[in-house]
Amino acid sequence: MALDFVGRSLALSGGGLAAATGAIAVQAAELWTVLLVEASGWGFLPDRRPKILYERHIFHRLTGGRFDDGDISDPKAGGYGATGAPQYDRLAKAIALDRTAALQSASWGAGQVMGMNFALAGFADVEAMVAAMSDSEDAQLAAVAAFLSGSKLAAALQAHDWAAFARGYNGPTYKKNQYDTKLQQHFQAYSTNPTPDLSVRAAQLYLTFEGFDPGPVDGLLGARSQAALAAFQGKQGLPATGKLDDGVLDALATAALDAAP
Repeated sequence: MALDFVGRSLALSGGGLAAATGAIAVQAAELWTVLLVEASGWGFLPDRRPKILYERHIFHRLTGGRFDDGDISDPKAGGYGATGAPQYDRLAKAIALDRTAALQSASWGAGQVMGMNFALAGFADVEAMVAAMSDSEDAQLAAVAAFLSGSKLAAALQAHDWAAFARGYNGPTYKKNQYDTKLQQHFQAYSTNPTPDLSVRAAQLYLTFEGFDPGPVDGLLGARSQAALAAFQGKQGLPATGKLDDGVLDALATAALDAAP
C-alpha cells in the first residue's frame, strides 16, 4: 500500500539553496546550521516522507482540548515517542480526529516548520504546505526562509544571535535542549569547514530511498557512501567503481522519480 505524504522527494539543489539564502540575506553556513540542528541536515525519512515531529500540546490548543487523552492531545508538551516513522503513527491518530488541526500540530521537513505557521511560511493553507514539504527539499528551504522573514527571525540569524534565534524558533524553553549552544557550535564548524557537497548529498538521499546504506546524508563521500554507490552501480549494470559522476547521479535521480507516486 502506498504511503501518504510521499511526493517526488527531490534533494536540495544549488538553485534552491541560493534562493533560500538570498531571500533572507545569509550565507549557506547559517542555513546549514539551522538544518543540522533541526533535522540532522536533511528533510526526508528513508521511506520518502518528510521528517516530522508531532506536538500533542499544539493539537490540544487547536482543538480546545476536546480530544485530550494524555497521548495524542494534552496541555503539556512532551510524550513524543520514537522519532522517524513512528511520528506518522501519532499523526494518523490525530488526523482521524481532526485532519487540519493534526497537520498544523506537526513540524515538517528539513527546517521543522510547524504546520500551524503555514501562512508565515508562504502557503494558503496547511494542506498546500504539506504538499510542498513532500515534494522537495527546495520547497522545504523556501518555507524556512519565508517563515524566518515573516517572523522577523532572519535578523537574529544574520547577527548570529543564537539565543534570540533559538528563543524565537524553538520557544522559551530552548535552553533545556541547549539549542543556542548547538547552533553556535555548528555555525563555528561550518565557518571553518566546507558546507555539504550538494551532488554527494543528493546521491546519498536517493541511495537511501533505494534501500542502500550510504550513512548520514551529509554531503561527504566516505567509505559507506562509496560502497552504497558501488552496490547501486552493480544493480544497474554499471561499472561498480563507487565513484560519483553526473551519469550515476542522473541514474539515481531517475530511479527516485520513477518510484514517486
